[in-house]
Amino acid sequence: MTDVAASHPRRRLGLLGFVAIVAVYLAIIQVGGLLIQHASGEDSTTTTRGVVFTMAVPLGAALVFTGAVIAALRWWRPVLRDDRPTSRWVWVVPAAFVVAIVVGIDYSALAEKDLGFVLLLLLVTQFVGWGEEGMFRGVGVTVLRDRGLTEGKVALWSSVIFGAVHLSNAIGHGASAIPQAIAVSLAGYFFYLIRRVSRGNALNSIIHGLFDFSILSGTSILVDQDTYPGSLAPILLYPVLGLALFFARRHIEVPAQPTPSPPAT
Repeated sequence: MTDVAASHPRRRLGLLGFVAIVAVYLAIIQVGGLLIQHASGEDSTTTTRGVVFTMAVPLGAALVFTGAVIAALRWWRPVLRDDRPTSRWVWVVPAAFVVAIVVGIDYSALAEKDLGFVLLLLLVTQFVGWGEEGMFRGVGVTVLRDRGLTEGKVALWSSVIFGAVHLSNAIGHGASAIPQAIAVSLAGYFFYLIRRVSRGNALNSIIHGLFDFSILSGTSILVDQDTYPGSLAPILLYPVLGLALFFARRHIEVPAQPTPSPPAT
């Protein structure tokens, strides 16, 4: 019986091809999002209808596009699974994110919204998590690995690319997109480590979505929403975790095991 993987090998994708795919991905979210907002007359994220047209439709379309790209390339295995082990202590990264998420969610603000709105916001932020992780930690990391880069360079450049594409947020937010892009680059490195330590692309996707959910719950779901003190947790996570990883960076990779010597004859 012919092996399916051998008869249908995964396709190759170069850097220029990846850039073109990312450009389409961004166009779906940014340009498509603006067209949908204009057609619907909605530009608010404080109502269920507003979340549908400003977030769910363009982000859902971007997620479908990401899945179509992965399927066309036959890259489900390298995107969804990671065979590069890392030291066990790196589990501190997803653990720290979970703590920041639990503390950062504005529960009182969510309580003022109906259940349908909360569930929709949770779904939409998972669109973001799975879409961005699939595109940048999935497809992007695979492209860079296929070029023979070391894992250190894969981590660096996949994170830089992830941050750079968020400069496209300048379309709606102006110069504030610049510090956001810098912070997102750092977040990209954290999500890359979660992918590595969990040996797949699922946990980082779920945590990414929940992290965005916690941030949105404390900033943009109510009109004239008061500052939520817990929202400092996601903000503080970046410098604290970043500093810890900087000092421990040489202990992330699993030490190479020495090759056993052949028995003496």
